[in-house]
Amino acid sequence: MSRTKVFLTTFLLFLPMFANAKPQCAGKFINPITDICWKCLFPLSIAGRAVSNPNKDNATPAEDKSFFCVCNKPIPRIGIPVGFWEPFRLVDVTTKPFCMVSLGGTQLKMNQRTPEGSVHVKQGGKTGRKTAFYHVHWYVYPVMYWMNLVINLACMSSESFDVAYMTELDPLWNDDELSLWLNPEVALFANPIAQIACGADCAKASVSTPMNSLFWCAGCQGGVYPLTGTLAFHHGGADASTLIVEKMIFKLHRELLLFGSMGKKAACGLYPMPWWRKDQYKLQMTYPSVTKNTKLACNPIGRTTTLWGSNKTYPVKGEDFGYLVWRRRNCCVF
Repeated sequence: MSRTKVFLTTFLLFLPMFANAKPQCAGKFINPITDICWKCLFPLSIAGRAVSNPNKDNATPAEDKSFFCVCNKPIPRIGIPVGFWEPFRLVDVTTKPFCMVSLGGTQLKMNQRTPEGSVHVKQGGKTGRKTAFYHVHWYVYPVMYWMNLVINLACMSSESFDVAYMTELDPLWNDDELSLWLNPEVALFANPIAQIACGADCAKASVSTPMNSLFWCAGCQGGVYPLTGTLAFHHGGADASTLIVEKMIFKLHRELLLFGSMGKKAACGLYPMPWWRKDQYKLQMTYPSVTKNTKLACNPIGRTTTLWGSNKTYPVKGEDFGYLVWRRRNCCVF
């Protein structure tokens, strides 16, 4: 028997095993020293004036110019307004249910039945387009508190690491119709005119800050509705995973699980914000690749991924994603 026939026979014998094999859960634990872009903390502002901006960041919204701030809890106090960017949450974006990307690629053994994620080509006429469905895991990650980088009580979030949200356990995440209970206004923006407006958001987010007035847009990633893991268009791993994280941020605001952290109103503490403020956040990819260029590491909501997303994904172990979410924090320092 020739070598070719031996190879073909062996391949056919083991083909059922390959067909039934489940995709491998991949990931890594984030290194807070080497994987976090600590320059993304800046610009640092005091009394509304930028005092340190090493990357010449222009994606930070204008802040209150007051020289003093007053907080009444626990006792009346006068302080100075301070602003900075704070890394506060980790996010997994994965097609594999219960695959904890940011926990080193740990696969949880759960009896819960949940839809599998997918990226596939949907045929329509003579052409096809890629669609996708992803799951998200949302981690509490108070790294600044751990490293004691902020000592003022008004600025400190004394949280502990936790898995705060898993979409596998959320019936709204995989059902576009059921999610209408959470975002009934989606019918108003499911039209070409509303989607064309997202182009302006894309242009502005790519050079400075996103447009908060276009809340239904995620800039260059397109429309944010519906607030589920479904993507009608899949233009690449970096672009798709970024949009999923943006959807999740808006969804958590709508569920009152995320709060306002910037502006004069946030000086003495976080406040409820059921409609997201896009310029409050920036995203940094942590897996499968970390951007070493500090000017491109942290990007505002809606900024094009063309500047930083190339060569960030690869087959098998590079098909799941991890992100660090930064939020702009304003507080009153005493």
